[in-house]
Amino acid sequence: MNLRSPNGNDATRTGNRSRSVVPSSGLCSRCLDGCRGNCEAFKAAFRGRELIYPGPFGDVTAGGDKDYPVDYSHLNIQGYAVGAEGLPDGLAPDPDGARFPLVDTTTEYGWDSAITMSLPVFTGALGSTEIARKNWEHFAVGAALSGITIVCGENVCGIDPQLELTREGKVAKAPDMDRRIAAYRRYHRGLGEILIQMNVEDTRLGVAEYILGKHGIDTIELKWGQGAKCIGGEIKVGQLERALELQRRGYIVTPDPSDPVNQAAFRHGAIKEFERHSRLGFVTEESFMIEVERLRKLGFKRITLKTGAYGLRELAMAIKYSSRARIDLLTIDGASGGTGMSPWRMMEEWGVPSLHLHSAAYAFARELATQNERVPHLAFAGGFSSEDGVFKGLALGAPFVKAICMGRALMIPGMVGKNIEQWIRNKDLPKSVSEYGQTPEEIFANYEAVKSLVGSEEIGKVPLGAVGIYSYADKTKVGLQQLMAGARRFRVPLIKRRDLMSLTRECAEITGIPFVMDAYREEAYAILRS
Repeated sequence: MNLRSPNGNDATRTGNRSRSVVPSSGLCSRCLDGCRGNCEAFKAAFRGRELIYPGPFGDVTAGGDKDYPVDYSHLNIQGYAVGAEGLPDGLAPDPDGARFPLVDTTTEYGWDSAITMSLPVFTGALGSTEIARKNWEHFAVGAALSGITIVCGENVCGIDPQLELTREGKVAKAPDMDRRIAAYRRYHRGLGEILIQMNVEDTRLGVAEYILGKHGIDTIELKWGQGAKCIGGEIKVGQLERALELQRRGYIVTPDPSDPVNQAAFRHGAIKEFERHSRLGFVTEESFMIEVERLRKLGFKRITLKTGAYGLRELAMAIKYSSRARIDLLTIDGASGGTGMSPWRMMEEWGVPSLHLHSAAYAFARELATQNERVPHLAFAGGFSSEDGVFKGLALGAPFVKAICMGRALMIPGMVGKNIEQWIRNKDLPKSVSEYGQTPEEIFANYEAVKSLVGSEEIGKVPLGAVGIYSYADKTKVGLQQLMAGARRFRVPLIKRRDLMSLTRECAEITGIPFVMDAYREEAYAILRS
């Protein structure tokens, strides 16, 4: 039984008073006149629209916790006692040659000009959210040192307080974007890349022209949405003049900061924040092809596309249009969402769940392949956090999926490392950390590895959040090596769908992955009858 209540959740800082809750509404079975709270209906009575979002806004990342009937946990990974594919040259498939540390976790994406990453993982779009802004150096440096791609998300230029525009309303100076690109490039070691995401507002502001002209960025990403929401991205601002400035720049700002009624409510403290929203995108094949061609003519080497948990029609559009436009990487993000800025109920209740969406993506990609059309390189996103999920996503979408996009899972170690840095400075380490030591050298198992990459003089400038992400990436890599070795796949492109089994009949029906009691059954009986 799913005991999740739609009327109380830690994400919205609400909870039911009653022990008995109506399953469909989440309301207490016995709602008492005089109750002192604090369910969502109670809190919304005086805080209204604030209850749409997780909180405190800007200080949390939140993930939808809806328990879907079927998900990736209904798949298990096959293990074998014979064979070994992809061993380095000269090594035999025997106990001495097939050692798991020899597994090659590198992967490539790109149609003509490929990018290599040290492992098949990259970050979700870290854009205009406050979480991304204030932690950027930790995230970017960690990704660069780990040899993976980082996606700098939408609206970074548009919300920059120091943004300067030309007379035509195009970006002339964007210090925050400059800062973000420089942070990654300082420690980039030839693996992965920084790519910039662009939405409707970014296009109007001329972000593509700016990042190409000033920084020579090679890859730009178009966006049709994400698994967390089907509307444009939003942030909150706590200053009236800032809200008015964003409105003047062309953003949707609610409640309307130019309305005297809302200004009065803000002065009285009833309205504490304004929301800045992006516009909905509208997709046609013609407009998509025109925009891709425009970006190529500008000089971008690679163009990628991020699409969300839309239905099967939009999924087919994304795959087909990406094939025709020679998109270098198509990221398909399933529900439920995890983010720091999306409407909570939308994260919980909107969109096609990841397992279902990814299963359909494989079926559609295979359909294109049978028509002798080239399938774009794919990446799956939506709820992945560890090496087992990485393996399952790669296997479910094999051979089309080249990488797994992670959101919160790659942000958390960055924030942990940042906080450890502050706790050390304040001599306030919690016991969970201090049991390992008092200095970065003692606490971080990978500190010396990072030091060996950057040098003794530079290590003091590396933020500890970056060391945290490097450590997390290293754990993911080693765990993936173990799983791949157990499946006898010593290179990422050799991972196959048959390396998975479904634990339920329903999962088998959705994914096309054989039920556990059917997988390899024919081979088993062939052995018994031989």
